[in-house]
Amino acid sequence: MMRARFFLFSALIMCSVSAEEIFQPTLVLDMAKVLLDNYCYPENLVGMREAIEQAIKSGEILDISDPKMLASVLTAGVQGALNDPRLVISYEPSLHAAPKQEAGASPTREQLLSLIEHVVMYDKLEGNVGYLRIDYIIGQEAVQKVGAFLVDKVWKTLIETSALVIDLRHSTGGQISGLPFIISYLHEADKMLHVETVYNRPSNTTTEIWTLPKVLGERYGKDKDVIVLISRHTTGVAEDVAYILKHMNRAITVGEKTAGGSLDIQKLRIGPSNFYMMVPVSRSVSPLSGGGQSWEVSGVMPCVATEAEQALQKSLDILAMRRAVPGTLSHLINILKDYYSLVERVPALLRHLIASDFSSVQSAEDLASKLNTEMQTLSEDPRLLVRVMMPGEAAAPPAEKPIAVAANLPDNEQLLHALVDTVFKVSVLPGNVGYMRFDEFADASVLAKLGPYIVHKVWEPLQNTENLIMDLRYNPGGPSSSALPLLLSYFQDPAAGPVHLFTTYDRRTNHTQEHNSQVELLGQPYGAQRGIYLLTSHHTATAAEEFAYLMQSLGRATLIGEITAGSLSHTRTFPLLQPEQGITRGLTITVPVITFIDNHGESWMGGGVVPDAIVLAEDALEKAAEVLAFHKNMGVLLEGTGQLLEAHYAIPEVAGKASAMLSTKRAQGGYRSAVDFETLASQLTSDLQEASGDHRLHVFHSHVEPTPEEQIPNMIPSPEELSYIIEALFKIEVLPGNLGYLRFDMMAEAETVKAIGPQLIQMVWNKLVDTDAMIIDMRYNTGGYSTAIPILCSYFFEPEPRQHLYTVFDRSTSRSTEVWTLPQVTGKRYGSLKDIYILTSHMSGSAAEAFTRSMKDLHRATVIGEPTVGGSLSVGIYRVGNSSLYASIPSQVVLSPVTGKVWSVSGVEPHITIQASEAMAVAQHIANLRAQVPQTLQTIGKLVADNYAFVDIGTVIASNLTQNINKGGYKRINTEEELARKVTANLQALSDDEHLKLLYIPEHAKDNIPGIMPKQIPSPEVFEDLIKFSFHTNVFENNVGYLRFDMFGDYELLTQVSDLLVEHVWKKIVHTDALIIDMRYNIGGSTTSVPILCSYFLDEGRQILLDKVYDRPSDSVKEIWTSTAQGERYGSQKGAYILTSAVTAGAAEEFVYIMKRLGRALIIGERTSGGCHSPQTHQIDDTNFYIIIPTSRSVISAESTSWEGKGVPPHMDTPADTVIKAKEMLSAHLHSSR
Repeated sequence: MMRARFFLFSALIMCSVSAEEIFQPTLVLDMAKVLLDNYCYPENLVGMREAIEQAIKSGEILDISDPKMLASVLTAGVQGALNDPRLVISYEPSLHAAPKQEAGASPTREQLLSLIEHVVMYDKLEGNVGYLRIDYIIGQEAVQKVGAFLVDKVWKTLIETSALVIDLRHSTGGQISGLPFIISYLHEADKMLHVETVYNRPSNTTTEIWTLPKVLGERYGKDKDVIVLISRHTTGVAEDVAYILKHMNRAITVGEKTAGGSLDIQKLRIGPSNFYMMVPVSRSVSPLSGGGQSWEVSGVMPCVATEAEQALQKSLDILAMRRAVPGTLSHLINILKDYYSLVERVPALLRHLIASDFSSVQSAEDLASKLNTEMQTLSEDPRLLVRVMMPGEAAAPPAEKPIAVAANLPDNEQLLHALVDTVFKVSVLPGNVGYMRFDEFADASVLAKLGPYIVHKVWEPLQNTENLIMDLRYNPGGPSSSALPLLLSYFQDPAAGPVHLFTTYDRRTNHTQEHNSQVELLGQPYGAQRGIYLLTSHHTATAAEEFAYLMQSLGRATLIGEITAGSLSHTRTFPLLQPEQGITRGLTITVPVITFIDNHGESWMGGGVVPDAIVLAEDALEKAAEVLAFHKNMGVLLEGTGQLLEAHYAIPEVAGKASAMLSTKRAQGGYRSAVDFETLASQLTSDLQEASGDHRLHVFHSHVEPTPEEQIPNMIPSPEELSYIIEALFKIEVLPGNLGYLRFDMMAEAETVKAIGPQLIQMVWNKLVDTDAMIIDMRYNTGGYSTAIPILCSYFFEPEPRQHLYTVFDRSTSRSTEVWTLPQVTGKRYGSLKDIYILTSHMSGSAAEAFTRSMKDLHRATVIGEPTVGGSLSVGIYRVGNSSLYASIPSQVVLSPVTGKVWSVSGVEPHITIQASEAMAVAQHIANLRAQVPQTLQTIGKLVADNYAFVDIGTVIASNLTQNINKGGYKRINTEEELARKVTANLQALSDDEHLKLLYIPEHAKDNIPGIMPKQIPSPEVFEDLIKFSFHTNVFENNVGYLRFDMFGDYELLTQVSDLLVEHVWKKIVHTDALIIDMRYNIGGSTTSVPILCSYFLDEGRQILLDKVYDRPSDSVKEIWTSTAQGERYGSQKGAYILTSAVTAGAAEEFVYIMKRLGRALIIGERTSGGCHSPQTHQIDDTNFYIIIPTSRSVISAESTSWEGKGVPPHMDTPADTVIKAKEMLSAHLHSSR
């Protein structure tokens, strides 16, 4: 593609005119060389030279005689080929030298100061806003000369401002080396930031630019706002400054998109000709934007777009808005604390607002959006709303409408009659249905004064109607809700006593009020049984929609029409931000000051009331007639549903409970919200499933009577067709380890299975029957016929005894049918000994569940995956009366042969619950583990028999493990950890030795295998520090020494550092008159160093037998004698007291035991732990199992009084502070001896 592009490019630029200096073919090659050597995107030039040479050879030439036109053609060609508009070729015969001049002498400081006066301007604007205009960015060399001047004269003026505007609208670039100086003053001092990477093609170098660790003077505070002004004239390094500050999120860019220039663009001569090319020689590779994006060519987009001339004023407006944020937030917090009625939400809401980040706010709209988002996140209250004021709108909240009270009404009886006639419209519709419309809600006092007139003119004509339509479509409510309890009371039953209607909490008065129905009423109530139908529209508001909401919540009315207005009278609007200089739009906040809690304890968060039947307001009256007619027959439907349940549901007691629930809910008006067959069916389904706990119960609506599935006539397929069907339905595989895999996704009917049995055996079963274990994949099996379950199950059991799979109780026939395995099957059985793994998912249902549950109940399979769907073996579909409602009722229940109880309808719980997608891998892992168990147990038995210190017990353990290889205890192992626990429990039960144990150590933890890893001998320097840390010595009064160490080291290690031990430990205590040896925290270690320690407390000159140790691996007894001790001995005459505890173990016990047996020390404290000699760790074959075996034991005493497994009892048993006790005893002993 590259070659083709340059072929076209080179074809455009060829010519054959006679001007030799212009039209030599080398011109094009020279141009290519300029690009190759200098263009900052060399990767775009691959293959260019070869393409041009090929084009020259091909002779494709354009005849262009005008050099300037040729320059234009060349420009178009190179820009089109490289897609870079910065590449421009010009013909300049008067320019005899390349524009790139040798750098002259550096400008003096005075020249630089003069330059700065023209390119840097600064000011302090109103609102303490700093203004800094930079028209050219000076480089590092200039900064070093005039930096101090700039800081003193310019920066010190700006550093104290609260915000800064950097004006780059007129900046045409500068030097890249000056970039880090500008950025660093606006960045934190404590961490450097990589802000730019520049690639320079001529030097082929890449330079990273970072913020500076130190700057002259102070940095601009990180919390102060910075705005950068840009325009279409901003170019070069100035663009880079704007781009970096924008992507650092340190500045807001305001103005126009920048020019899209370059960091460094140079005019270069093309060979010896008079043609020149503008070439970008460096490019920005920004580390801040990601994806290698850059501002070059494309320009920097402003955060806030505006014309360049208006950018400064726009920035000042933004800063004014941002200055107002803290005060606005503080004002909002005070309003919420004082007025928000959901008091329990206020503390968390305030903490969230205080912690929120408002750095992105640039306008009143931004602030309103941010506040609303943050408040909604935590409060979830749509009534809590910040709104932007319209231009010219008053900030004060609209005055509340005056509430008309009884005192405002005339006393003239005729006028009162006329008022009632005006507000209320009453009639009796066909079918004895009352109709009442009223278009305003009044205060309770007004209702009381008009009461007699309303009863006479409105209420009495409606008293004997069978149902009532209340028309609120034109009722905008009113400013007072005080009449609600009285109105609602007319639709309750006074004989039942007061009914809790709703509760209100007013935050302004901190008063909670319970509203109950009134028993004493003027006139007769309508009662709680007759139907009420409320008509609503989007005009229904305030008190009118509160009334509609409560009638619906109380289950006392069916709402029909449009969603109401959602304009409650529970809120108050407060001014939040006033328009002022720089802020053209103010803010207000609407806060709920009253909490409205319905009779269910739910807070009404406002929003329109949603009708039960949503229709256009003009159609609501007609729809009400339809719903009313439906409700007249609904009682029959509910009663019929209950009767069907009681007659057909599989569990009679559950059916009775569900039927009673229907009657109770109907009496309470719970089905008034059902307005047609669909909504009634949905409510019935939900209620019945909740009451029964059976998700299979289902009521549905159908215009067409459901018919049983037509039986497909028995068609006998040809052998070829049968082979195709079996291959499509069954998936089989023999996995590594001779593990069978069988998947089928539907349960066929028994007769079908029998018919295709021979082919199934040949094509499927015979390939799996000789595997060592089998995975049966039911993850995609949604069920089917249960009649084939006994056939399938029978293959996994022996012919005798037959297994009771389950019992089916059919309510429709009142018969119980026991399902058993079959005595005979076609082909070979899999048998009852080989492992079966069944994979399940949330899709596994019906007959697939019955198979899975049977295998699980009889402990024949391990179920792995997700809980199944919880389907049913059989359901009946029954019509509810003569309606178009139908009930799908499970008529069968399945009883477990193990418990005799009904199977749960919630599905089969797997033995191992895991995502269905991972079930296969888990099953394979478990199968491989179980296959290893026999060999693992044999190896463990042999290792114990050959190495355990007690020979007879080792033999018993080995025999027991061999006998239990195929027993149930080890056949259902699912994890390595479970096997390790079970084997350990078995070993310890047989040996009564807690030190004999099996460990499972995963691959990632093999650095910590006890007894396996080779000893790491530290350097002498490390060992010296270790000794100082590990050994604790002291000399108490009366010259009583104290020695504590908490672990015994290996003999080989100790001999290498004996000099260090003597120097740093022993010399400190060897000359004491008595010694306390603290073993309370010593957990043991290697017993090889015990003889050395004992030798220090016995006299030199004769050897003493310390212990005899039997070693099982070598089947020999080793005598342990005192040995040569380096340095001075303590001897046998000075007193020694050893402190012990229940923690003292292993080698420490051996030391205590020897010292006690020899009568060399008095033991004070608690009985030791009863450990063992240093055990050995063996790896089990090549697995991650390791067995720890005590291989040796003390046999010096014929009375079997060894410490192993029993502990060393002290001479003085005390849980008290043994150090003090020992010190007291030694002090007394020393005092008496003197």
